[in-house]
Amino acid sequence: MFIDTISGAKSSAIIYSIVETVKANHLKPYHYFDYMLSSFADHMDDLEAKDYSFIDNLLPWSESIPKECRKATN
Repeated sequence: MFIDTISGAKSSAIIYSIVETVKANHLKPYHYFDYMLSSFADHMDDLEAKDYSFIDNLLPWSESIPKECRKATN
């Protein structure tokens, strides 16, 4: 999609919103997206069965997000 189309602008806004939410939850965006997309691949059977319960553990504020996705805190 291109950002100069309405669909592209909507897609960009969604991605930017997710990135800012990830940063607000003290996560590293690249590591978080890598983890999240890999996790979706592990749950393809759940998605086909329309079982979306695993998604709660992938939200940026979830306690189950791995330590390597988190920014170091002082």
